[in-house]
Amino acid sequence: MTSTLRIVPLGAAGTVTGSRFLVQGGRSYVLVDCGLFQGLKNLRLRNWRPFPFPVDRLRAVVLTHAHLDHSGWLPVLVREGFRGPIYATPPTIDLLPILLSDAGRLQEEDARYAFRKGFSRHADPRPLFTERDAEAVTPLLEPLPFGASATAGSLTFTPHRAGHILGAASIHVVHRSGASVLFSGDLGRAEDPLLPRPVPRVAADRIVMESTYGDRDHPTVEGASVLADAVRRTAARGGVLMVPTFALGRAQMLALMLHRLEKAREIPPLPMFLDSPMAIRVSDVHQGHTAELRASAAELDEALARVHPVASVEASRALNQRRGPMVILAGAGMLTGGRILHHLRVWGDDPRSTLVLAGFQAEGTRGRDLIRGARTLRIHGESVPMRCEILHLDAFSGHADRSELMGWLAAGPPAAVSLVHGESAAAEALRREIVVQLGWDVEVAEERRPLGESFAPAWP
Repeated sequence: MTSTLRIVPLGAAGTVTGSRFLVQGGRSYVLVDCGLFQGLKNLRLRNWRPFPFPVDRLRAVVLTHAHLDHSGWLPVLVREGFRGPIYATPPTIDLLPILLSDAGRLQEEDARYAFRKGFSRHADPRPLFTERDAEAVTPLLEPLPFGASATAGSLTFTPHRAGHILGAASIHVVHRSGASVLFSGDLGRAEDPLLPRPVPRVAADRIVMESTYGDRDHPTVEGASVLADAVRRTAARGGVLMVPTFALGRAQMLALMLHRLEKAREIPPLPMFLDSPMAIRVSDVHQGHTAELRASAAELDEALARVHPVASVEASRALNQRRGPMVILAGAGMLTGGRILHHLRVWGDDPRSTLVLAGFQAEGTRGRDLIRGARTLRIHGESVPMRCEILHLDAFSGHADRSELMGWLAAGPPAAVSLVHGESAAAEALRREIVVQLGWDVEVAEERRPLGESFAPAWP
């Protein structure tokens, strides 16, 4: 395959972020994913590096899904001159303008706030991209339904359902010679309450597979019961249950779980708020694509109606004047920014309250710091003590765990495997598991080293 199809990771190698893969088939070049680096500062700084390949030589970009670590660098790529089509599934097409515009607006707001408060190390802090940059992406978006194919030069690509979030896909890329590679994208859970499980994988010469949870399985304890216990404890104390949520998928899934728990009378009826303008808009997209969801349209409508939408900044600030008990779902999911930080400044120091970290917390994020035992967070230039109860629920992760990854991989014919989108320890653990259980050729990808090759040729 390497003679006709070459894949070079430009991100998501040794880390769970910055997903970007340059695929070359002869003289045809396609970029699979175009994500932001997030988390540690040394990773975030990579977002400012110039793209290491002539942008005008890209025939197309193909996205696995809409999360920013897979799509968030598109505004920069377009600003640098990319004008080709950006292919994605129809739900992803509907989600992208919301996520990218919100990211651009937040970066502009953060830069202005840092300048006004003087806590940036830069004299004139500036955003990586603006809301206008984000809007320039939309005219290039081309819908590619699940199971349909598009062609760019000698390369043909087809999306297959991957679970994880609405519209998420694994991307099968085939060269006209017959050589093929399957990008898993982020794979979802077998029993996710909101989304169906990933479809069985198709045959390919090489599988480029995520390894986020490659070193562990999710807890066997039922996540709903743990969440119910946390709600009851917090309500009994008169506190506030804060859940940092990703606007895309996690907010809708948690609203569904809380609705089911309340209907089953496992939690008391409490005021519940969805404090995220983006999550509110993303919920509308979910309601427009209920055929792609496991939950029924009627149940999803009821669940989303139960969490009161908080759109304005003024309404968000007013929440901080209320008394508990209540539940607040607010972005961002790893405490990297968003309105949840303003709520933490108020209730993080309150031992009656609870912070529920629902899912993976990447290296370099405030969420990871709390899991490791930190009880003081740096928020907006101030040290904020965390005396609230802190609960980490991996059971609500949207990522397949080690057993689910192995099951998905082993269900298809043998292939060479390249592990990406995982921290080093997780990827190496999964590599060993594949070797022992399957005996297949497997490597842990390195950034800018072509997959399956022991050296990095010069850029064309």
